Amino acid sequence: MSLPDLVLTNLDKVLWPRTGFRKGDMVEYYRRIAPALLPHLAGRPLVTHRSPDGVEGKGWFQTRCPHPPAWLRTAMVPSGARRDEAYEYCVVDDLRSLLWIANLGAIELHRLLACTDRLEVPTQVVFDLDPGPPAGLAACSEVALRLRDLLATLGLRSVVKTSGWAGIHVVVPLNTSHTFEASKRFARAIATHLATQYPELIVDRPAQALRHGKAFIDWSQNSRTRSIVAPYSLRAAEIPLVSTPLAWEEVGLTASFFRPQDVLGRVAEYGDPFRAALEMEQELPADWPLPRT
Repeated sequence: MSLPDLVLTNLDKVLWPRTGFRKGDMVEYYRRIAPALLPHLAGRPLVTHRSPDGVEGKGWFQTRCPHPPAWLRTAMVPSGARRDEAYEYCVVDDLRSLLWIANLGAIELHRLLACTDRLEVPTQVVFDLDPGPPAGLAACSEVALRLRDLLATLGLRSVVKTSGWAGIHVVVPLNTSHTFEASKRFARAIATHLATQYPELIVDRPAQALRHGKAFIDWSQNSRTRSIVAPYSLRAAEIPLVSTPLAWEEVGLTASFFRPQDVLGRVAEYGDPFRAALEMEQELPADWPLPRT
């Protein structure tokens, strides 16, 4: 592979010891999935989870872009605590930038919910469904379907993906002018409504003691400074797994764990079911309270 001003290093280093999946395999996956992945990263500040010594070594989330080359696009984003302080984030718009990030040992790619030109305007509402053991994928799938149906009664369409772990992400595309205050208030109201309707299945508060055997709807991700793992991103799990977009018809009928080769095959056969998140324009409903299910 020949890209200007880009040198890939240590490609034989094993990042996933249990499977022998190497850094070079990771870079090749990101190269091949780039046509589906890049539209979901383009124009957005990026947070990475770096594990340069592999998933069994030290890993950390990195917000500040680490010594970017002159050709890499970056964006200054105000910090959460102080609006007069800003951090320089990487912005990955093209293949060269994506492979440069991967070469740093950045296994996971998390992006903010706004674009660099409108940092105060979320393009999506995100619901992160996280199971509390012994609940698992089945519980999250049931909640995802109930969530989809409730959103539909409000005239809102949604898309869905695996988290790459045991959870599911349900996303409501907006791509219109809303504030984070509005999107977060909406997400919290939806989560509370469903937790009230289905207390045996759903919890809307993060306390671990409340989550046993239930699915937690995390609505708090809808914030200017929070990020969520991008569709098609690898995860730093024991084996190489991918946060994978699904068709709604698959929810509850398929496994939550997809490996890179699985995902490449799915995209080659079906395309990107998450692309609607980039193209759909929707308004949050103005009427409250929410209808009963």
